[in-house]
Amino acid sequence: MTRARAGESSAFAALVRRYQRTVYSIALRMLSDRHRAEDLAQEVFLQLYRTLDGIDSDTHLAFWLRKVAVNRAIDRMRMESRHDNEPLTEAVAVADEPIEDDPLLHKRMADLVAQLPPAARAVVVLRYQEDLDPTDIASTLDMSINTVKSHLKRSLTLLRARVQGTAIVEDIR
Repeated sequence: MTRARAGESSAFAALVRRYQRTVYSIALRMLSDRHRAEDLAQEVFLQLYRTLDGIDSDTHLAFWLRKVAVNRAIDRMRMESRHDNEPLTEAVAVADEPIEDDPLLHKRMADLVAQLPPAARAVVVLRYQEDLDPTDIASTLDMSINTVKSHLKRSLTLLRARVQGTAIVEDIR
């Protein structure tokens, strides 16, 4: 970190390599498009380069990267005039560990998560992909802990109902 702050390009490249999978994976889950996720990841690392002096530690860096990636993805989703959700294709293999037990269910779940509203999707991605606890998610997204828990509960209820093929009365929008 110190060498990257001093302007050593190889040290900054090492930081990018270390965190690129995390940033890209969050962007891919949020945007459901490989090319848009790549663009967003580049923007996040460009912003990191500009603000590297403000990063205190590796823990702070990981937190900062997740927060910026999620917030930029939400901003992009909000700016889109329509939400065309395309199913994730081969890009899932790049961002995920392979699921051996039921690949069809895994694909269905990825499609369903992609249909969640931006804030709910961010909470689900950070909880189940990045394995953050609700307190860390609240801090990352500048939400109250109760809002995070509410998003998780409603999102999981909706996802379970859609997987089981049942209709539920309340939508989480």
